[in-house]
Amino acid sequence: MTNKEHLVSLWLELYPEETLGKLDVFLSEIEQKALPGDAGSNDWYKDAVIYSLYVDLFNNDFSGLIDKLDYLEDLGVNCLWLLPILDSPMRDAGFDIRNYDRIRADLLGLPEGFDKKEQETVFGNFLNKAHERGIRVIFDVAINHTSDQNPWFQEAKKSEDSPFRNYFIWSRDTSLYKEARLLFKGIEDSNWEPLGDWYYFHRFFSFQPDWNYKNPDVLLSMSKNLLYWQSMGVDGFRADAIPYLWKEAGTNCENLPKTHTIVKFFRAMLDYVQPGSLLLAEACQKPKEVVKYMGNGDECHAAYHFPLMPMMFKAIAMGSNQPIRHTLSPEVTPEIPAIGQWLTFLRVHDELSLELVYVSEEDRKYIHENYCHKPEWDFRVGEGISARLSELFQRDERKIGLAYSLMLTITGSPVVYYGDEFGKLNDEAYYGKQIKLTGKDDTRFLVRGRIDWEKLKADLKDPDNFHARVYQMIKSLLNTRKEHVAFGRGDTKFLDVHGKDNKPLGQVLAYLRTAVEENILVLNNLSGKPVEISHPLPENNVFVLNFNGFSYDEENRVFQLEPYGFVWLGIL
Repeated sequence: MTNKEHLVSLWLELYPEETLGKLDVFLSEIEQKALPGDAGSNDWYKDAVIYSLYVDLFNNDFSGLIDKLDYLEDLGVNCLWLLPILDSPMRDAGFDIRNYDRIRADLLGLPEGFDKKEQETVFGNFLNKAHERGIRVIFDVAINHTSDQNPWFQEAKKSEDSPFRNYFIWSRDTSLYKEARLLFKGIEDSNWEPLGDWYYFHRFFSFQPDWNYKNPDVLLSMSKNLLYWQSMGVDGFRADAIPYLWKEAGTNCENLPKTHTIVKFFRAMLDYVQPGSLLLAEACQKPKEVVKYMGNGDECHAAYHFPLMPMMFKAIAMGSNQPIRHTLSPEVTPEIPAIGQWLTFLRVHDELSLELVYVSEEDRKYIHENYCHKPEWDFRVGEGISARLSELFQRDERKIGLAYSLMLTITGSPVVYYGDEFGKLNDEAYYGKQIKLTGKDDTRFLVRGRIDWEKLKADLKDPDNFHARVYQMIKSLLNTRKEHVAFGRGDTKFLDVHGKDNKPLGQVLAYLRTAVEENILVLNNLSGKPVEISHPLPENNVFVLNFNGFSYDEENRVFQLEPYGFVWLGIL
């Protein structure tokens, strides 16, 4: 089946009663833009070291970001994930998109009312500068919902007869979709927002109406937005809130079959025009559901492994390898398509999520008790913790390094959240400012905030400074990670290791990363006590790639790890 035939088939799954006229017009437009290529060979994301940032909070605007590209390249980054940059009233840090084909004027350094050519010049220049350094660029698109300031919503709310009314979901009966859970528990009290005699449906903030994908014009409009940015040279898109796209009465409105059909349409459409554009799923679900968003290699190329993140924190708190080994076992994490990839992370712009959709009540309680060190860090009534990585680990650089060792080596492609590479702290001033702006007590604003580059420059010059010590360690780890293909493409095999007395060491997480080109042994001491490990591969010689708190007793062939120490070893 050709890509074109595939798009027609998907269209008819979604809209069996709709004529093909609208699709034919759309396909005739994109056929003129299509480039030759093999979608299966464009798997650059498997070797990506991704750095996530807000352009304005990182360094003001795109000009400022260009100034820091050398910093990012030196750090070991080869892909930037730009958190929301599209036009927005900024009540939800930019995830409330007003116009999907415009970047916010302040990020471009342009006055309001700029024309598209000016946008393409400024943003295009940034893309060129990044690509010259071998740095790919992806950004967020909230495809499930928009801002209530979106021009189409502004028209839709004026009249039931508005041509844009059906772009959104309206009802006088708020029992519709009553099985859909409340995602912002403790912040919102309903998925329906009153407007006159009607209510409109939203899964997130009340000022973010959901799109109605039962209207084919919504699907085509979103497709055109993605194609516009693809044509400018953007390397991919993080599809925000992807499980909620399609709604059906009598269901929980999550992970429905036609949601997958929509994702397949987006993927086929992007591949048809220009193979190699990453489609990344943000699906806060159990791995068995997340895997479905990669389909048979025909949906998203990659997805976040949400359950692995809290289990890394639990493993360190417990001093046990079992939380991670269990989470990555086939019983919990199914096999993914050959073209697919997991993305691993410790922190992102959101909270340390403990949603019961992928952690047990026991896990949620344990992690919350061990890491929510201040009441104001609480999010979603115990289902999350809003704190920076350095704060969660109470500024213990050994634990920070160990956590990075896990994230960078265990599976998939890693995501570094801006500022974590130097131990950035919670920003309480920014949090307070955002409460006033949004009218919502959203504790996630604690983990955002600006970088003070002048202060950081001074901090990094002092080798005894906490931020300098963290920075030097993480920079070294990132650059080592980038040099070894086995970390991004290799298989993971867990090993049982033993002490000199031949007793099993459950506090050590040990694994092999194996690829055709190389084999790497990783040892992580998850406990606060030193440990001695008998050489798990006595027939092989090894050499050190990177470490912290490690030494080797050559006479007894014993590896020694200090509390929270780790080592990455190449195998000969």
